[in-house]
Amino acid sequence: MFKIIAVTNRKLCHIDFLEKLEALAKSEVDSIILREKDLSEEEYYNLAKNVLRICEKYNKECILHNFVGVAKRLGQSKIHLSLPMLEKHHNEVRNFEKVGVSIHSLEEGERAVALGATYITAGHIFQTDCKKDLEPRGVSFLENICRAVNIPVYAIGGISKYNINLVKEAGAKGACLMSSLMKAEAK
Repeated sequence: MFKIIAVTNRKLCHIDFLEKLEALAKSEVDSIILREKDLSEEEYYNLAKNVLRICEKYNKECILHNFVGVAKRLGQSKIHLSLPMLEKHHNEVRNFEKVGVSIHSLEEGERAVALGATYITAGHIFQTDCKKDLEPRGVSFLENICRAVNIPVYAIGGISKYNINLVKEAGAKGACLMSSLMKAEAK
């Protein structure tokens, strides 16, 4: 089954952030990655408590991002990390149920697998406002990653209803959406 993963960025949100998260939790997205990189650990902890409560209410998977200590404090076993963070914390997350890693090259993908990642996000695939000055890696990059690793690969970066079929055809198990979901008005 092809999955849709919402990646948060409260700075893109035009409504109250927790209202947006509740709307996403009610929606058909499969998972939510709580990616609020600018927060302190304590601020992230307080936000994560609220978001986890919302996700529990709607039986929606919530994956915490980068704050391994917060995940442990909250009894959570699902985390998404950058490759440098996984390299630093791989012993701490060894027993986590789900460990996702952001990768930008085949070598990074192979390294993430070797360090115990259970899935990877590969990108950015298409042009995106989040990475305006960087050339997208494209569908062939995604195809190569999907063929090379034996764990699920989720595409990220500039994915929309107009190009999501290309991501599916490339072999990705799903797509991560940030801007399109965070900027969308509540329904």
